[in-house]
Amino acid sequence: MSSENSKENVKHSGGCHCGAVRWEVFAPAEIEAYDCNCSICMKKQNRHFIVAKSLFTLLKGEDMLTTYQCNTKVAKHPFCKVCGVQSFYVPRSNPDSYGIMPHCIDSNTIEKLTFKTFDGQNWETTMKTQAPVALGSSTD
Repeated sequence: MSSENSKENVKHSGGCHCGAVRWEVFAPAEIEAYDCNCSICMKKQNRHFIVAKSLFTLLKGEDMLTTYQCNTKVAKHPFCKVCGVQSFYVPRSNPDSYGIMPHCIDSNTIEKLTFKTFDGQNWETTMKTQAPVALGSSTD
């Protein structure tokens, strides 16, 4: 795949472990995900990439999700009521977007996966210097 084509979006399918929650997301085949060290991301080992809501479709399982919120209550952390897996969420940094867990993509559509450190322990400073941009957003 040429570097020019690597920016084109492909359809990735994914969901939780038991299959109760299923979704599709359009994102590049070469994904750069965030590895955040804030308190909740550390506990969950949450590595994610961020996409505009228009690129994500929940196919099934909305009724199978329960949501956890903490601190500012801006971020929404839905997880499957059956198996407990969180495969996507609404990030505090980009509340009009979705954070997608690449390890929950079940197809062979990821050609390359790299990680970028995000210092969530120092949230305010990091947001001033390294605010995440959602793929497919007007600022992408």
